[in-house]
Amino acid sequence: MTSLYALNLPPVEDFLDTVRVVALPMRVKFRGVTVRETAIFQGPAGWGEFGPFPEYQDAEASQWLRAGIEAAWQGFPAPLRTTIPVNATVPAVPAGRVADVLDGYGGAVPAVKIKVAERGQTSADDVARVAAVRDLLPDAELRVDANMGWDEDQAVAALTELAAFDLEYAEQPVASIEGLAAVRQRLRDKNIGLKIAADESVRKAEDPLAVARAGAADLIIVKVAPLGGVRRVVEIVREAGLPAVVSSAIDSSVGIRAGVALAAALPELPYACGLGTLSLMEADVTREPLKPQDGFIPVRDVAVDEGLLEEFAVTGERRDWWLDRIRRTHGLLEQG
Repeated sequence: MTSLYALNLPPVEDFLDTVRVVALPMRVKFRGVTVRETAIFQGPAGWGEFGPFPEYQDAEASQWLRAGIEAAWQGFPAPLRTTIPVNATVPAVPAGRVADVLDGYGGAVPAVKIKVAERGQTSADDVARVAAVRDLLPDAELRVDANMGWDEDQAVAALTELAAFDLEYAEQPVASIEGLAAVRQRLRDKNIGLKIAADESVRKAEDPLAVARAGAADLIIVKVAPLGGVRRVVEIVREAGLPAVVSSAIDSSVGIRAGVALAAALPELPYACGLGTLSLMEADVTREPLKPQDGFIPVRDVAVDEGLLEEFAVTGERRDWWLDRIRRTHGLLEQG
C-alpha cells in the first residue's frame, strides 16, 4: 500500500522561505474559532497548506504537513469529475441565526451539516437549530455532527428525537469505535434506520481502518490534511470499503483545493461533501475563493494573491512559532 502514495520529502530549507502565515477572520464563529491562523507554502507543483490547530501535538500535525507537501511538490491525481457537490455547514448558533448562516452559501443548498451536542447547550437547542434548517430547506438532505459530544445513552435519546427531521446520517455521536457500534445497533433495535458516520474515529485513530473492520459505521468522513494527503486518503477509502464524505478543517482555498482534488479522485461520491466552509470566513488568500455556488464547487486551481497575503500576514513571534512547528513536524516526517 505504501508505494501507492509514497512521497519524496523535500528538505525543509527548500520551502521554509516560501512560508506565508496568515490570520483569516471568520464570518461565523466555528468550534470556538473566530480568526483562523494557517500557513501556506509554495513548491514546484503549486501551493500547499499547513494548518493544524494549536492544540494538536507534533505527531498529529506532521500529517497536515505531509498533505501540504504532497500538494506543493507532487500535485494531485487526475480528476474523475469536474464539479463537487457540497453541503452547507451550520455551526452551533441559535436557531434565529440559521438563516443568516445559510445566506452565505450562494444559491441552492442540497445538503446541510448541523453541529449539535455543543458544550454548554441543551438538546432543546439542537432540536431548535435542526428544526430551523428543516423549515428553511424542506427538501435538503440534513446531517448532524456531534463531534463526540454525547455518551451512548445521550446519543440514542438525542438521535431518536432528531430522527423526526428525516436525517441523512449522524456524524461521530460518541467518541469510541465500540460506542459507535453500540449506538448504531440500539437505534436499529428501535427501528430507527439512521446511518452513523465516523469522523474522529478515522482521522484521529492510529488505524483509520479500524472503524470499518468493526462494522461500527455506515460511512466515513475523510479529511486530506489529518490523514496525510490525497493519495493516502484514496487508498484508505478503497480499503475501508465504505462510502466516504470528503470534509475540510476551516482551510483557506489552498486547503480546500486539496479536498476538492480528493473528492474528484474518488471512484464514487454518493454524498455531498463538507467543503463549503469558506462561506463561514470573511477572508481568504485568493480573490476567487473556492466557495460553493448552487451547491457545487468547480475542480480548479487557486491563484494565491500577494496583496491578501500581505493584508492578513502574521509576523513576529507568532510567525516564528509557525516556522518552528514546521521544522519540528518535518523532522518527524524525516524519521518516518
